Amino acid sequence: MSIDAPRDVWLPIPPDEIDGLPAGLDYLFWDGGEEGEQTYPGDPARCVFYVVPYMKRQQVKVGPLREMRNVQVVQTLTAGVDDITARLSDLPPGVRLCNARGVHEASTAELALALTLAALRGIPGFVRAQDRQEWRGGFHEALADKNVLIVGYGAIGAAVEDRLVPFEVARVARVARSQRTTARGLVHPFTELPALLPEADVVVLTTPLTDTTRGMVDGPFLARMKDGALLVNVARGPVVDTKALLAEVESGRLTAALDVTDPEPLPQGHPLWQAPGVLISPHVGGPTSAFLPRAKRLLVDQLGRYLNHEPLRHVILTTGTADV
Repeated sequence: MSIDAPRDVWLPIPPDEIDGLPAGLDYLFWDGGEEGEQTYPGDPARCVFYVVPYMKRQQVKVGPLREMRNVQVVQTLTAGVDDITARLSDLPPGVRLCNARGVHEASTAELALALTLAALRGIPGFVRAQDRQEWRGGFHEALADKNVLIVGYGAIGAAVEDRLVPFEVARVARVARSQRTTARGLVHPFTELPALLPEADVVVLTTPLTDTTRGMVDGPFLARMKDGALLVNVARGPVVDTKALLAEVESGRLTAALDVTDPEPLPQGHPLWQAPGVLISPHVGGPTSAFLPRAKRLLVDQLGRYLNHEPLRHVILTTGTADV
C-alpha cells in the first residue's frame, strides 16, 4: 500500500476504545451522526473499509456508499444485510459485504426464548395486573412438551435450539433454504414447510430478509399453523404479512410475540399494539451488553485479515460477481 493510497477505515466505535486494532490503517470514527446530520469524518473516496453504523436508519447507513469509490469491504454489525443489499448498485465492483455472524446469536436467541416463555406463561398479563395491584392466578401454557419449529436455521436458529434443549420440548424441527444434516439432526428445506407447520405449537422465525422470505409468512402459511399456536418473530418485520397476522390474532386463533414488525418502528395507533394475544418488543434482539465486546473482537479480527490479505470471515457476497 503506497503512502498516497487510500487506507481510511470508518468505525462506528471510537478507535481508542478498541484494543488490538492493527497498525497500518487510518481509523476514523463515524457512528452516523445526529439525526439529519450529514457530516463525514473524512473523504468517503478514501475509505477502503466501511463498518456500517449500528442501529441507524437505512438512509444514514447507505448515505456515503455512492461516494466510496475505493471501498473494498463493507462490514455490517448486524446479522441481516438487507439495508445494504438494497443499495448494491451504489458500490463499485469487487466489494466484499460481510455480516456480523457471531455477534448477535446469543442475545437474539435469549430474546426469542424470553418472548416465547413470556407469551406462553402470560407474563404481560401479570405485569398489567401488578400495575393494578391485582392478584390474578390462572392456568397457562408451558414450553415443556411443545413442538417447536425454527424457520431460518442458520447461526441464530441453532443458538435458539441450544437454549430450547433444557426446557424439555417434545421436538424441534428445523427449516432452511436447502436441506442438510447438522449435529442436532435434519434441516428441512422451505418446500416442506406446509407439512411441518400443522405440527408446531411454537414457530420461531430467524430467517434473513431476502426476496424469497419477504412476505413468506402470509395467509396460507398462517392458516396451516395449528389452533392456539404461537408465532415468534426475531427475524425481520417484512418476513410476515402484517395484515394476514392481524386477521389470525384478532380472531383469537393464533398468538404472536414480535421483536420486529412491518412497519417499523410501529406507529402509534397501529392495530398490532392492541391486538389480543400479541407481545411486542421494540427490535431489541441485538443491542445488549453482549454486543460491544463481541463487535470489537470481530472488527479486530477482520481488519487484521484485511491488512494481511487473508480471507475475510462471513462474506455474504462480492459486488460485480455472477451471484449478485
